Amino acid sequence: MKKQTYLVYFLLTICSFMANAQQKKAVTLEDIWEKGTFRQATVQSVNWMKDGAFYTALHDGKIIKYQVTDGTVVETLFDETRFTDNAGKTLSIEDYSLSADEQKILLSTGGEQIYRRSSREENYVYDLKTKKLQQLSKGGKQMFATFSPDGSKIAFVRKNDLFMVDLATMTESAITKNGKWNEIINGACDWVYEEEFSFARAFQWAPDSKKIAFYTFDETNVPEYNMQVWGKLYPTDYRYKYPKAGEPNSIITISVFHLADNKTVKVDIGKETDIYIPRIRWTQNPNMLSLSRLNRLQNKVDLLHADVSTGKSDVVLTEESKTYVDVENFGDDFVYLADGKSFISSSERDGFKHLYQFDLSGKLIRQITTGNWEVDDFQGIDEKSKILYFTSTEVSSSERHLYSISLDGKNKKQLSTDKGLNRANFSKDFKYYILSNSAADSPLKVSLHKAPTGQLVKILEDNATLRKKLEEYNIAKKEFFTLKTADNIELSSWIIKPTDFDPNKKYPLLMFVYGGPGSQQVINQFDSSNFFWYQHLAQKGYIVACVDNRGTGGKGVEFKKCTYLNLGKLEVHDQIEAAKYFGALPYIDKTRIGIQGWSYGGFMSSNCLFQGCDYFKTAVAVAPVTNWRYDSIYTERFQRTPQENAAGYDDNSPVTHAKKLKGNFLLVHGTGDDNVHFQNAVALEEALIKSGKQFQSFYYPNKNHGINGGNTRLHLYTMMTNFLEKNL
Repeated sequence: MKKQTYLVYFLLTICSFMANAQQKKAVTLEDIWEKGTFRQATVQSVNWMKDGAFYTALHDGKIIKYQVTDGTVVETLFDETRFTDNAGKTLSIEDYSLSADEQKILLSTGGEQIYRRSSREENYVYDLKTKKLQQLSKGGKQMFATFSPDGSKIAFVRKNDLFMVDLATMTESAITKNGKWNEIINGACDWVYEEEFSFARAFQWAPDSKKIAFYTFDETNVPEYNMQVWGKLYPTDYRYKYPKAGEPNSIITISVFHLADNKTVKVDIGKETDIYIPRIRWTQNPNMLSLSRLNRLQNKVDLLHADVSTGKSDVVLTEESKTYVDVENFGDDFVYLADGKSFISSSERDGFKHLYQFDLSGKLIRQITTGNWEVDDFQGIDEKSKILYFTSTEVSSSERHLYSISLDGKNKKQLSTDKGLNRANFSKDFKYYILSNSAADSPLKVSLHKAPTGQLVKILEDNATLRKKLEEYNIAKKEFFTLKTADNIELSSWIIKPTDFDPNKKYPLLMFVYGGPGSQQVINQFDSSNFFWYQHLAQKGYIVACVDNRGTGGKGVEFKKCTYLNLGKLEVHDQIEAAKYFGALPYIDKTRIGIQGWSYGGFMSSNCLFQGCDYFKTAVAVAPVTNWRYDSIYTERFQRTPQENAAGYDDNSPVTHAKKLKGNFLLVHGTGDDNVHFQNAVALEEALIKSGKQFQSFYYPNKNHGINGGNTRLHLYTMMTNFLEKNL
């Protein structure tokens, strides 16, 4: 009797568990792409105030000032509902910045996206003392409006020229007058700089507010690309300058405008014109400008110091590589110390990205960080205490944690304690920082901390509503692991199995891939979009996995740069090896393995299906690069020019291998893609048709590389889901 009682109890428990599991909601595509069910809340547009005791943030159209010590609201600095724009409509604030003296606020509204990092908008200036709101300029929308350090002026770009407004009189003056579409750009980047050097505003105020350093791009000889814009009876053309690999780039000039005498001085950047200037920055000396000069092959970068009164420059430091110099590492983790005697920069010279201190002549003082891990982001230095702050991969290449270290390289301390991805935003005096943390199973948490101890002051946002909502859904865990290939290569990976996973069953597998140089997809962070699409697929009985192949980031130079001159060769090999590994698992149906990717991932998924036709049944390629005669900066960094390395361009092009297609292939592209042109899809289609291969394709009219807006993403993911259900 007793055994029967226990058996009944056991069966009831199992039934209860199954009933509870069945009561959990299923993730729908509408949840992800229409309703925003899993969208994370955050703390928007945080700006630290100068004394470090307060910070401001934008919340529901209000710019609110907060007390740092306890996070309480001090006052509302600006409320958009109390003001109207130039058209008489209630002002709708999209972003803002405070002047250095915190007496004025620059407000932007009516933004129009141009490319990935550029936009134009209307700007207004609000005086906190007089409570007066004024339109910055009546000559048309502006780009990159920026306060001078003393808060007395604002510079901006409009129609390829650089302007300045004196806020005391609201007088507008043109600093340049030769700007012309598709010929001359002043103060803003051309397309390829914006896309590949990760900045769009191409001017910098001097620290004394008396000078402005700016770029001029002469793109006259850069070949023009033409995109048709659909919708009207007769399509219109959008023509812009786009330098492809091996083709002419813009000729760059760096100039300094002196406000006092209305004079412009050109900086000597050398006689060679086929170069890049990926960064300019002011030193602590307002008469000395710092520039990074990169050769066309991107394997040598010089640090120049220029006297802005004469334009004369000197090379103080040179960084070289047998492959390429990662200028975003060398250029962004960079600060001139207040003593005016030294600077801190990152370098990959010892095989991993680390921080170094140099004197102004370029002589190495010391290596500050060291180890078989990488500095991810240099947060800055508290010069009073001589403590540096940075995030790194020391715990794991799939995580980022915040650390402090003394300038002498001693007393390294881990400040972040929660697993996953940690990002920090420090106050100007380095007394406090806001830490953003998320993990695959934990939405964004934003917290305020004291430095240098890391003591928690207050949780600013913990996404409690989203966390509670997630409990209602049937969510499968993302499991992280290391996959070892037959070549004995260790690859970071994750896998998602259905919540009712049965190890005795055989499941179809979808692999997600990006795989591009220095990228990472296997990172322990919360993803409110694709992760839930994978949940949707898991509910339908699919296993989803991701593997970071060789060439990806977080593991040092050798792992990242081994794909040099042969993009796609080792990466595709690794993904095929991963498919073999998964296919050998007892619960994976090796005859039903698919792969999906976007952009570089589209290049990869196409190649994996074509070259790995014995291991992949299905592939989905969205906006793929199919020919590496892509933009000059990105491609030549890894491939050199087509004239020097034709085989590297062609041997692993999906177009070259299209004739090998055996499985099911879906090709998707936006016709308005300014980045990876629609031409890539056309070329691959032509090759497939020529080879007599059947496939499916779909094109989104006028959509850019992100293929979004309106109902687009829901439509795209519905189509991909349907395709996978039918063909995998």
